[in-house]
Amino acid sequence: MCGIVGYTGPREAGPILLDGLARLEYRGYDSAGIALVTPEGELFVEKRAGKLANLRTALADRTPAAGVGLAHTRWATHGRPNDLNAHPHVDCSGRITVIHNGIIENFRELRDGLEERGHRLRSETDTEAIAHLVEEEYRGDIADAVRRALRRVEGAYAIAVLHRDEPDRLVGARLNVPLIVGIGDGENFLASDVAAILAHTDRVIYLEEGDVADLRPGGVALSAIDGTLRVRPVHTIDWSVEAAEKGGYPHFMLKEMHEQPDAIRTAFTGRLRGEAIVVEELTPVADRLGAVERIEFLACGSANYAAQVAAILAQSWLGLPARSTVASEFRYGPPPLDARTLVIAVSQSGETADTLAATRLARERGCPIVAVTNTVGSAITREADAVLFQQAGPEIAVVATKTFVSQVTLLTVLMAALAKGRGRLLPEMERRLVGALRALPEQAHRALELAAPAQDLARRYVNSRGFMFVGRGLGYPVALEGALKLKEVSYVHAEGYAAGELKHGPISLLDAEVPLVAVATRSSVYEKLISNVMEGRARDARVIAVASEGDVSIARHADDVLRVPDTIEELTPVLAVIPLQLFAYHTAVARGTDVDQPRNLAKSVTVE
Repeated sequence: MCGIVGYTGPREAGPILLDGLARLEYRGYDSAGIALVTPEGELFVEKRAGKLANLRTALADRTPAAGVGLAHTRWATHGRPNDLNAHPHVDCSGRITVIHNGIIENFRELRDGLEERGHRLRSETDTEAIAHLVEEEYRGDIADAVRRALRRVEGAYAIAVLHRDEPDRLVGARLNVPLIVGIGDGENFLASDVAAILAHTDRVIYLEEGDVADLRPGGVALSAIDGTLRVRPVHTIDWSVEAAEKGGYPHFMLKEMHEQPDAIRTAFTGRLRGEAIVVEELTPVADRLGAVERIEFLACGSANYAAQVAAILAQSWLGLPARSTVASEFRYGPPPLDARTLVIAVSQSGETADTLAATRLARERGCPIVAVTNTVGSAITREADAVLFQQAGPEIAVVATKTFVSQVTLLTVLMAALAKGRGRLLPEMERRLVGALRALPEQAHRALELAAPAQDLARRYVNSRGFMFVGRGLGYPVALEGALKLKEVSYVHAEGYAAGELKHGPISLLDAEVPLVAVATRSSVYEKLISNVMEGRARDARVIAVASEGDVSIARHADDVLRVPDTIEELTPVLAVIPLQLFAYHTAVARGTDVDQPRNLAKSVTVE
């Protein structure tokens, strides 16, 4: 959450920073702010509550010329989303300014100490304390002051700091929150995300835990908090800035849903060879997999539902106990963990704080760890023994769409590879799975076409009091994800349930104003699911079914049907979720909500 961008170089910093904020606004949009150091040594700060447009209006034609600056878009944690709590924050002297993403856990103790020593803190935020700590530690070198200040800080942070008396210098630091350095020609950048700076450079350094970056136009020096010099590799980004643009679609969410066929294809690219599944990324843990007796998946939100699909496949294909645990709860009631427990951590950003914390606990207990992520250089890649990249490209909309289907596809391939390694994936099943995977991108394209009626359904059901989503087997995680999508973007209440649980309580909610949405694709539990749907219809609930093409009987049990191409049961979650995504999208449009930036949400949750 929150977006950071900084610049030092010969060009006008203001336009570069505002453009960067526009590309980062998906990370938070409670407020936005900018700080610039002018050639005359003046520190200019402007910040406004609300979206970036409010800051642009406040700046109008009064943005000063400057070759160095930093900017921030906020998702509020400490302090309400107002002008006062917006970043940047300035110290007592008015010379130092700081922006920050994360949470300072000992901020109350720091704040009390600062106030006792005569500092005047104006905001409710934890970030402002950092500015005053740097002020206390400043002795003529801003990087040294930052390092000393951070030794007093506990928690998670990515920060950027300026001092008006060092007008070409920008300092950044990270701990448990992402921050990157962009390397330019006579100019350098800081950012939370590659998208913010990709228009200017494709060379980046992914800062690692405890790194402090000292940026000047002519170069970048990296160190630890204790001052020890560090060296990090420079990576070249292989996707273009156009990949982060809307491409003619009215919303990023719609664009990214239509990118799902490609996201599915790239998820298995390089992992299917002929009729065989080959996942070379597992080589670093190959000698430990034979001892594995159970599998724990760690994930949050949509990634958790993708992991639930994988857990079902793991138990079926590997014959091992497997479960997906909400990562935020894992540390507070962990199962016995040792080298016999394979931990698979799933995080699109690779920076999800809860998932990282749970993964670190598993690592401490000696578990072999495999990470599934979409982000090269992210923190989770450094905690894992083996990493599988989704290769789905940037996802700008806050809600997950293409990254969810990418995760499900890749996790399916991973489960098949693990089963094959244990001698449990029969050749015929492997050939059948590979053939179905190769057909999946085109089927996803077909699913998008078949889901066109979702727009009309959304308009007809838009005034419903709520929705109940149900599924069985592999359809259950799809129902959970479908309900989550509707809640996230349309603000309509929706519940996801295992269909057999309806009669154990939730059925009391069903009536003519609460439709039942059933994931009813062909499966081994199809007849059971239909029985549960009939229970709902008996309570006057209208039924929307997601069903396989060619299923002629479903029309007898549902009022409306959204069809998807037929595939093997193990891959149905990838296709069945697509019409539910589109239904959620069109419901949100019909209700006039902010589809790409839903209220209270941020793309990457980097605080616990």
